[in-house]
Amino acid sequence: MSFYRNTVWFVKGLQEYTKSGYEAAAKHFVPADLDVNLNGRSFMVTGANSGIGKAAAQEIAKRGGTVHMVCRNKGRAEAAKGEIVESSKNENVHVHIVDMSSARQVWEFAQSFSQNNTLHVLINNAGCMVNQRELTEEGLEKNFATNTLGTYILTTALIPALKKVEDPRVITVSSGGMLTQKLDVDDLQFEKGTFDGTMAYAQNKRQQVILTERWAAQHKEIHFSSMHPGWADTPAVQTSMPSFHARMKSKLRTEAMGADTAVWLAVSAAAAKQPSGLFFQDRKGVATHLPLASSQSTPQEEEKLLAALEEFAQKFKP
Repeated sequence: MSFYRNTVWFVKGLQEYTKSGYEAAAKHFVPADLDVNLNGRSFMVTGANSGIGKAAAQEIAKRGGTVHMVCRNKGRAEAAKGEIVESSKNENVHVHIVDMSSARQVWEFAQSFSQNNTLHVLINNAGCMVNQRELTEEGLEKNFATNTLGTYILTTALIPALKKVEDPRVITVSSGGMLTQKLDVDDLQFEKGTFDGTMAYAQNKRQQVILTERWAAQHKEIHFSSMHPGWADTPAVQTSMPSFHARMKSKLRTEAMGADTAVWLAVSAAAAKQPSGLFFQDRKGVATHLPLASSQSTPQEEEKLLAALEEFAQKFKP
């Protein structure tokens, strides 16, 4: 079945996830959707110093929003902030140094931030694709710790703050790669068999889509969405998937193209009218499973995922 999923997904990707796929979809965009003034609204973007996160932060800053960049590396974050401030002429750009793979750091940051700041929109963008199985200082597999647990803790810790504002939103940058995966709740940290970083990443991205659906059902006051940026030419793709990047380079989207749907979901009135919990590609809600792929999970499996994440989260809560 995985061979079938991978093949169907790659053919679909060549048609839809490339630069030409974006250009075809963009013919149907409403340009006025992004013609907004974001003065007085506060946005948090994780992994905002490069790639899709930086492109999203830049677009938000250009429209007057207050941007909180959550980054791991201080030097790269400050350099990116300088570029964003210069291009947007918006001084309301703030850097927060947090390692999203450290559950304790994420907790401490979220609790401190909630006490001192207002937040309208959270963009969970930070991602990790480590190709060798690697453990964090807390003993967690690094892809899982960053992509799934870090996203889970940050979002759940910030939900009370989001519920205090008007039109709160949470956008999670997932990946079309999740279409190749069926949720596996029995091996969340990839301890069984041969480790495959690309598969681990796609499994995490499937988990993010399920979390988005669950949060949407639990918290009606907040608009939740997940999205696929398409195949974009980002530093992460260059370093984590060098052979794919070399083969596809001429077909890859720009970072701005990859960020477009995340920005649209974060700022446009049109996005807020969409049902909460959907998975988006090029400003449209799309299916979360390939035809005949047998990748659906049961409610019991999803409950097991949530219970496991909550157990991990509580273990590291300060």
